[in-house]
Amino acid sequence: MAGGGGGGRRGREQLELERLGQAARPGSCPPSPPLSACSRQAWSRDNPGFEPEEDAAAAAGPVLEMDSNMTEFEFGSFLLLLTTFLIGLWGTRLMEESNTSRERYLKSVLRELVTYMVFLVVLCVLTYGTVSSSVYYYTRVMSQLFLETPVSKTERTDFKTLSTMDDFWKFTEGPLLDGLYWEMWYNNKTMAENKSFIYYENLLLGVPRIRQLKVRNGSCSIPEDLKDEIKDCYDVYSVANEDTAPFGLRNGTAWTYTNEKDLNGSSHWGLIATYSGAGYYQDLSRTREVTALQIASLKKNLWLDRGTRAAFIDFSVYNANINLFCVVRLLVEFPATGGLVTSWQFQPVRLIHYISTFDFFLAACEMSFCLFVLYYMVEEVLEIRIHRLRYFRSLWNCLDILIIVLSVVAIGISIYRTSTVDMLLKKLLEDQNSFPNFEPLAYWQMQFNNIAAVTVFFVWIKLFKFVNFNRTMSQLSTTMSRCVKDVIGFAIMFFIIFLAYAQLAYLVFGTQIDDFSTFQDCIFTQFRIILGDFNFTEVEEANRILGPIYFTTFVFFMFFILLNMFLAIINDTYSEVKSDMAQQKAEMELSDLIRKGYNKAMIKLKLKKTTVDDISESLRQGGGKLNFDELRQDLKGKGHTDAEIEAIFTKYDQDGDQELTEHEHQQMRDDLEKEREDLDLDRSSLPRPLSSRSFPRSLDDSEEDEDEDSGHSSRRRGSSSSGVSYEEFQVLMRRVDRMEHSIGSIVSKIDAVIVKLEAMERAKLKRRDVLGRLLDGVTEDERLGRDSEIHREQMERLVREELERWESDDTASQMSHRLGTPLGLQGQPRSRSSRPSSSQSDGLDAAAAANGGNNIHV
Repeated sequence: MAGGGGGGRRGREQLELERLGQAARPGSCPPSPPLSACSRQAWSRDNPGFEPEEDAAAAAGPVLEMDSNMTEFEFGSFLLLLTTFLIGLWGTRLMEESNTSRERYLKSVLRELVTYMVFLVVLCVLTYGTVSSSVYYYTRVMSQLFLETPVSKTERTDFKTLSTMDDFWKFTEGPLLDGLYWEMWYNNKTMAENKSFIYYENLLLGVPRIRQLKVRNGSCSIPEDLKDEIKDCYDVYSVANEDTAPFGLRNGTAWTYTNEKDLNGSSHWGLIATYSGAGYYQDLSRTREVTALQIASLKKNLWLDRGTRAAFIDFSVYNANINLFCVVRLLVEFPATGGLVTSWQFQPVRLIHYISTFDFFLAACEMSFCLFVLYYMVEEVLEIRIHRLRYFRSLWNCLDILIIVLSVVAIGISIYRTSTVDMLLKKLLEDQNSFPNFEPLAYWQMQFNNIAAVTVFFVWIKLFKFVNFNRTMSQLSTTMSRCVKDVIGFAIMFFIIFLAYAQLAYLVFGTQIDDFSTFQDCIFTQFRIILGDFNFTEVEEANRILGPIYFTTFVFFMFFILLNMFLAIINDTYSEVKSDMAQQKAEMELSDLIRKGYNKAMIKLKLKKTTVDDISESLRQGGGKLNFDELRQDLKGKGHTDAEIEAIFTKYDQDGDQELTEHEHQQMRDDLEKEREDLDLDRSSLPRPLSSRSFPRSLDDSEEDEDEDSGHSSRRRGSSSSGVSYEEFQVLMRRVDRMEHSIGSIVSKIDAVIVKLEAMERAKLKRRDVLGRLLDGVTEDERLGRDSEIHREQMERLVREELERWESDDTASQMSHRLGTPLGLQGQPRSRSSRPSSSQSDGLDAAAAANGGNNIHV
């Protein structure tokens, strides 16, 4: 044994010295083969295995030391290294070859995950860095000032509860002026001249503007019977019905129409209609007194009349303490039904950037975000170039494209916003008595916020792409994909009933209940009812008969039946997925790869024992026999996975009794000792390898091949990059021979069992026929009144012979089972489950004949 081990070591040393000599000779090293040509087991989703794979950088082949006169070869090596670096930089799992090992595949996924997590952190810093609690409080105090202040000390009406045109003028003359112009301190001292600081902190930029939109008289049709009574008719607002003629005093912008282009305005979506950016407007003053006179003049000359459909109040403020602008719009709509409806917008925006230290940090994050977007654009282009149209078959790939598109749009809006705000501020500083139109910037800022919110949402959703590599987490996506058809069928049935109830509610309650005033409101109200948010009293008061019937039947069908059907579909599919995954072969996961890297690091730092040491210690503690449960409990406590432990035990448990006998025990010890000797040899006789493909593999890699692949794939030390060694070939041949022998034995046993089952079935049918004939004879004797004593004796004799035959068949079957030879297959007398012999058949036939003859004779 010792001499053989020493000879093996000397042979390996000689082989490694020859390799070192070949690597040292200039130009003698062959080019590295592609990844698909490496000696490894091809991995696929059906049979991934647990085979370790070297890093992509090692595929470039060994690093050679060149002389100074070989500059051309050095340049080629540099290009090769640069190409390898670029491939590794943009390499993803979609760029891996189909026969890549599971471990290499997971390494690509892990690198992609780390890069994506950095991108996610940068995006979250950008989005959350521009939002704080100050933004909310800023909006809150401004809205309280203008929306919740009563129009007078004797009335409780505020902007939210305005109901008539008179209330509108009271608001403009009271809370509006008081909120816009803060010219005095609370001790009656005058503030800065010609400037207004709302709440003493928010500078009023420029001057406010009040604007209205009108419809022309005669825009609607009056019935013939009522033309004598009704002379004027003003239709609901639309651009076609808009009045553009001068009215009232007919001088100034308040009484003459200005189009949308000249006002640099844009359309606004109100509660009743969508309004254009044109109309009749009046720019107010920077002082309270002048503004009060302007409002009094408008009120006196009937600026608002029956044709008015909307009145806008616009102004902007800036708070230097938190560097925020607030663009305010108060809208009062005058529907054709009379009365008025109010709405409002308070949009805090950060238009001036890069002031504080944190702003410059955000600027660095913005540059990083742009680089990430460029990086992912190149990555997706490379993947599309490789996979063509197949790339778009994956939902995750389409999500990648959507994230990139949204990111590019957000970058474009940010650039436009930054460039435009400088021009507006410059214009405002030149003429402080003009109205600063920040409304377009506020619009684009709102769109930017919406795009950023949607982008962050999709970026977080994309994390499921990486989480799905975990068996437990992948159950969600698998469950949803499997139950898609059932959910679609259920959704069709659900929405048929749901929309039927929505139309019923709209027609019955739409004229009396606000929540059912439109068909869209009916849909959302019914979803709220399903979730338990409803007001039954309103429904009952609207219709005392149909109201309770609608509510009761809707809750019964939608909540108690359909909703529980949906839950049943999800639950059943989840149970199926869980049972299927429990039967699947365990694959290497990201957690296993991270644990494996951690164990390697701990072993190199000598803070943890190797696998060889752990198994050897378990064998020493096990004594003569080692049970699988004992080995599993011991090694699992030392940090090894179930797959590794099962692979080790399966390799040496040749008889499959879940215990290692003394012989199997000794074989494992010999192999472990050999592994230890090889490890010592590698560490002592070889220098540090420059390429993992030109030197023997480490002990850890060898163990991983044998343990994780359960002995089905082995990459022995000494194998070259272009083929396999003789030693590896012999090992694989022995494993194939053992596998063929095991399969042949199993097949022969299965054939014997099948033959026995067929024979048992034929014997059963034969005996049933004989016993049936005997029973017919007994019945015939009883019917004819013949002597039954003689017949009973014959019957007892025949049954006794049949029982003796069955016992002899059982004895023969047991003997053949002990000898391990299926007698029916070797041409010997068969067991009781085989076909009956001729003597047995003749005996049964003779008994039947005797029975029949007896009947005739008697």
